[in-house]
Amino acid sequence: MNNENLSKEQRILRALRKVLANIVKDATPAPGQPHPLKESTILDIRDVFGLISEREAELADLAMPDRNEKPRFSDEPKKSNVISINKPGNANKTND
Repeated sequence: MNNENLSKEQRILRALRKVLANIVKDATPAPGQPHPLKESTILDIRDVFGLISEREAELADLAMPDRNEKPRFSDEPKKSNVISINKPGNANKTND
């Protein structure tokens, strides 16, 4: 999806996610090296990623309420059929 099609809030969330991910990449030490961030900071970063994800999901649900539906091909057989429950012959009768 282009940035042009996103709302201002969605663009902000996307930028926050990207910057935060870059900070984590830059701060990740080589194997065997001590981590420069405190454990509480790492937990806070995880919480922020979670909040960003939750809000992005909320915005996606508002934009497309049926976004979790699976795609269906046009030539795929339908799994349900519509059945008329009207009794034959009652269509032309009126109540007096």
